[in-house]
Amino acid sequence: MTAKFFASTSEGGNSPALNWTNVVFFTTFHGIALLAPWFFSWSALALVIFLHWLFGSIGICLGYHRLLSHRSFQVPKWLEYAIALIGALALQGGPIFWIGGHRQHHAHTEHVDLDPYSAQRGFWWSHMLWIFYPRSEFFDYEIYAKYAPDLARQPYYRWLDRYFILLQIPFGILLYLIGGWSFVIYGIFLRAVLLWHSTWFVNSATHAWGYRNFEANDGARNLWWVSIVTYGEGWHNNHHTFPQMAKSGFYWWEVDVTWWSIKVLKTLGLAKKVNLPS
Repeated sequence: MTAKFFASTSEGGNSPALNWTNVVFFTTFHGIALLAPWFFSWSALALVIFLHWLFGSIGICLGYHRLLSHRSFQVPKWLEYAIALIGALALQGGPIFWIGGHRQHHAHTEHVDLDPYSAQRGFWWSHMLWIFYPRSEFFDYEIYAKYAPDLARQPYYRWLDRYFILLQIPFGILLYLIGGWSFVIYGIFLRAVLLWHSTWFVNSATHAWGYRNFEANDGARNLWWVSIVTYGEGWHNNHHTFPQMAKSGFYWWEVDVTWWSIKVLKTLGLAKKVNLPS
């Protein structure tokens, strides 16, 4: 459940090459995020919390995941495009890449070669190393687009998939004009790092620890603290058992913040054909 930033330089197979461009990119973001204590302000803290929710819950969890990957509900096309734009601003990759990779993950869950972030390769591989050692079958457009043909047919999604990273430039300028470098560091770099690891924990931690409500052939589990930082995505055993459901938390204690947003859209008449567990 994360991102394409640069083209793969690997030859595929079981031993892909280390992509230094990706390493430098992510290391730079982490390094700049560490400057946050020297640029602290309460408004910047409020900003990073708000953007973590907006880009994480609305853009990634509700948009990229439940709406586009699994089509667990429907919204008007204008709203779908707006939510996809928010997902692209999360800096976790273009929509065709993200959805294509996630569908590969569900089609071949934990298969050591066919799952992009297979937990069978170890915690750190599924968490982030799969990005540092990119395999062409997961990072080349012509391949991953085959898993998201519904998006690849639409010019808007092809544009977002190609240029999503450039969206950070006008967004960063806007943040600078509003709050200076404090807002840029908190709103771009710290927010991206926190949201990356939140999302990556779904790939890694929820395939390692937690409980299961349903017997399944994979290691997906429900993990409460991952659900907190991902707004409900940590109820992973529930999700893998019923991937087309718009709601991931099935019991009262399984808090699902993203589902609350879908309920609001449903109440407003904007979300239709909402799939729910019986």
